[in-house]
Amino acid sequence: MAQRGRPTLQKRQKERARVERQKDRMARKEAAKERRANAPVRTGDSDPDIDDITPGPQPMPDWQAEVFAEAEAEADDKEKEQKEQGDLRDA
Repeated sequence: MAQRGRPTLQKRQKERARVERQKDRMARKEAAKERRANAPVRTGDSDPDIDDITPGPQPMPDWQAEVFAEAEAEADDKEKEQKEQGDLRDA
């Protein structure tokens, strides 16, 4: 039976790729540490990104309130028409 040769070239390539990935990870970690160290210090316990958000139901946006008001007006008009038609049938 023939024996396979040792896969040294492939193994070296894999090892080099692994070392490169590891170096990239370490560089990203160092950059993140530096970025965090240079970031402005927060004052207080609140997050500035979410300070203006209030808990609970939020008000409707203007465009949605307008559409809702129009739909309500149409529904009221239909009710009035149905009542008038009902009054005419009763008479």
